[in-house]
Parts: sequence; structure tokens; C-alpha cells
Amino acid sequence: MCSLGTNAYRFSISWTRILPRGKFGQVNPSGIMFYNKLIDNLLERGMEPFVTIHHHDIPQELVDRYGGWLSPLMQEDFVYFAEICFKSFGDRIKNWITMNEPNLLVDMSYIRGWYPPAHCSPPFGNCSAGNSDIEPPIAMHNMILGHAKAVKLYREHFQLKQGGSIGIVGSTEYFEPLRDNELDRQAVSRALAFTNAWLFDAVVFGDYPAEMRLYLGSALPTFSPEETSYVKGSLDFIGMNFYTSLYAKDCIHSACISGGDRPIRGFVYTTGERDGEPIGGRCGNPRFFVVPEGMEKIVNYMKERYNNMPMFVTENGFSSPQQNDQVQALLQDTDRVNFHKSYLAALARAIRNGADVRGYFVWSLVDNFEWIDGYSQRYGLYYVDRQTLERVPKLSAKWYKNFLANGSSNHNNEEDLTIRSFRNTNAII
Repeated sequence: MCSLGTNAYRFSISWTRILPRGKFGQVNPSGIMFYNKLIDNLLERGMEPFVTIHHHDIPQELVDRYGGWLSPLMQEDFVYFAEICFKSFGDRIKNWITMNEPNLLVDMSYIRGWYPPAHCSPPFGNCSAGNSDIEPPIAMHNMILGHAKAVKLYREHFQLKQGGSIGIVGSTEYFEPLRDNELDRQAVSRALAFTNAWLFDAVVFGDYPAEMRLYLGSALPTFSPEETSYVKGSLDFIGMNFYTSLYAKDCIHSACISGGDRPIRGFVYTTGERDGEPIGGRCGNPRFFVVPEGMEKIVNYMKERYNNMPMFVTENGFSSPQQNDQVQALLQDTDRVNFHKSYLAALARAIRNGADVRGYFVWSLVDNFEWIDGYSQRYGLYYVDRQTLERVPKLSAKWYKNFLANGSSNHNNEEDLTIRSFRNTNAII
């Protein structure tokens, strides 16, 4: 990172590394020591740590005892974990993220059943347990309340003394109507609500989107007046992980394939293709497409909906659809360079139009472990030899280093406009 020229690094803390048994066991001193070393070395080299407290993984014991995020008891477990993090690391951490993508986690864990605890029901999947219509709003509700309680604790006992800020990261997508008609334009609004606003409406406004209340009814939990008082405004900044745009099709007034015709999806079918043509260039993830203008549109959407609250793009990256194991081919990643050029240029346009974007994080520094995809999806600026663990810079790392250092010698060049847009806002990048 030093040689690359970045001025910040986002990482997450493994809950089980700190508390192997949650609150039912002792704090692991080796886990505390590991993160202390990481934080101290980052600061020594002039890099600002952005620390995510919860990124999907939870101690198995909390699942065995009461079902993980399906239980309201998990809220206090998370607050207990967060407090240990604030006490152990908060004297040096100025940017906290409570949770990474709770909206994606409930989709993958409780609708599709792809992530642990692998809960789902037809038509979304055939799991041994779960209900894809009922469980996701419950898990999401408990995660949001856990987040808000941790923020309340931080603000009341740590923020003034430690001088940091705290936010939450959501998985965000932008949508275009599949057909140029009013029904599909309404479907876009519902898709944005059920994907992005499910999380951010709650933590900004203290309630879920009206579209969700309309279609989910009693399956969508409610916040008590007391809960609303600390859920509303429970963030200092918005974190956005953004990769792709998709098409949205109305499923209320027209037939859809299984899944899109369910209330939990807002009666919307989303797809990356229209008449066999993809919405953008293909990626390694079959649900991701290269649609740079979507970056500008999603930032503008968040700016308008949430009164231009400070934003960070906390993830943005590219995995090639070509599953090539030839090292030289992997190192000449011109498609990744083009991806970041185009998405950063779109983000810079949004900044120049007034969006309060404070920083941008590439996903990812190195080719890393991509959940159920293992090591098959490579997003890194650096190639990792899995036998020797040597890290080799790809073409994209060399481009990014030059971009951060120089922008471009041509002051009418879009790259130069892009880097100047970030420098004018003193952005983290």
C-alpha cells in the first residue's frame, strides 16, 4: 500500500478472532494483538484505518444457542463486541463502520440460502430450513437495531473522547426499466427501495420505505417510539459498495419467472439482459455488469434521497469473466484498468455536481477469498501466488499508482479531471 500511494485502508474485524464464543467466553488476547499491530503499522505509514466491526461472520455458538440474527438477543451480543472494539482500538480509529452490507447478507443467507446459515424456501431454493418471505425482514430488523444500539453506545461513551465518526455500509445497485413504460419505471422505484433504501431509510429516517410497508405488510417489523429515537440518524456517513446496474421488470401487472413475483422482492424481476443483450460488459460474477454511468446515478440517488449526507464508496471493483490461470494474462488486466477509469470518472462527475463523496476504496488490494466463490474470482490489483503467497502487482496496480500520484499531464484529460475532483474535496482514496 505504501508503494501504491493510497492514504487509507479498509479492513474488517473477525468477531470470532476477538470473541471465539461471543459473550459466553473470554476475549482472545492474540486477536486484539493482531489488530493492534495492523492499526499501528498503518498509522506509522500514513494510512487511515477504516474499520468494519461486523462483516458477515459470527461465532457459531450464537447460532447454536438462539439462531443468530433471527433472534433479538443478537443485538446485545453485537453491542458487546462493538464495545470491546471501541475500548481496544478506538484511541486510534477515526472511522468506524458497524456492519458491512446487512442488506446483502439477509439476501444471501435468508432468501437465497447461499451463505450461512443457508436458510431459504421455494421458489428461491430448497434449503433444510428457513422461510424466504418471513425471515429476511426479521434478521434485517435485528441487525439494524444492533447497529443503532452500538452507535448510541459510541456516541454516548466514546465519540467525544476519541474523536471518530461512525457509519454503516450497504450493498447498492442501480436499476433501469426493462421496457420504456410506466410499469417498469415504477418497478425501478420499488427495486431501489427493496435493495438500497431498506437499510438506509431505516438508519437515516427511522423507518422502512413506504413501498416495503405496502407490499410486505405485517411481515415487515416496526420500530417502537424508543427504538426510532436511536435508529433515526444513527450514522455520520453512508458507506456504499457499488458494482453494477440491472434492469427492473414489473411483476404486479405482468407475468414473471419465480422469485420476482414475490412480496419480498417488491414484485420486481431484475436481470442484466434485455432481448439477449447485456446491460454492460460482463464480469466474473454473472450478476455484475460494467455500467459506469450507474455509479453517477446511484450517487445522485443517494444524494437526493438522503440530503447529501457524507458518502464513501467503500467497495468498487472488477473480476474478469475470463477464468484464465496463466499468470502473464492475469497480470495484463487492461479490463480492470478500464473499469476503474470509467467508474472513477463517473464518480468524479457526481462530485463536481455537488455530491458530498469523501472517499473511494478499490475492491480489492489483492486477489482474496470471495466467500462462496473461494479464490476463483479475482478482484485484486495484486496477483497472489497461492503456493508461495508472493504478491505481484498487476497492470492495474501500476496504473492506479500513477493515477494517484499524477492524474495526467494533460489537464483536459478525464483522468486528470477525476483526480482533481477528489483532491478538491480532500478525499480518501
